[in-house]
Amino acid sequence: MRLTKFSDYAIRVLLYAASRPDALVTIEETADVFDVSRAHLKKVVLHLSTNGYLRAVRGRGGGFTLACAPRDISLGQLLRSTESDFGLAECFLPDNRCAITPVCRLPRILNEALTAFLVTFDQYTLQDILLEPESFLEKPGPQPQRGPEVKRSAA
Repeated sequence: MRLTKFSDYAIRVLLYAASRPDALVTIEETADVFDVSRAHLKKVVLHLSTNGYLRAVRGRGGGFTLACAPRDISLGQLLRSTESDFGLAECFLPDNRCAITPVCRLPRILNEALTAFLVTFDQYTLQDILLEPESFLEKPGPQPQRGPEVKRSAA
């Protein structure tokens, strides 16, 4: 399973806004902090504003801030809002053409795994992953891979 860039950016935007509770944050500064596309962030910020995660202020001197406390932002609900689909296999998609769909037993397992994935995120809020404002100051460049921590069995 992999989160889309949209969800990844949504989490980053919320983390950054949460680190600056007394300020309006702009798309430009957020794009600079994370070295990501302003166009993508505009879409993310619009979605987060429309769905009640951010409060946006238009115009000169505008920006955005969290619309609610970090403890009230469920990461599971956020992902349900930002992920366009959870199509783990072809049979989960609208244009499914898999010949074994009527008899396949894999979708039950995939649904169980997806549920476990979301239940894990449901246990956490933005408050649980908050960072200090200074965490966003340094631009370190490429970083080492942090995961996944998957144990592979010997065949």
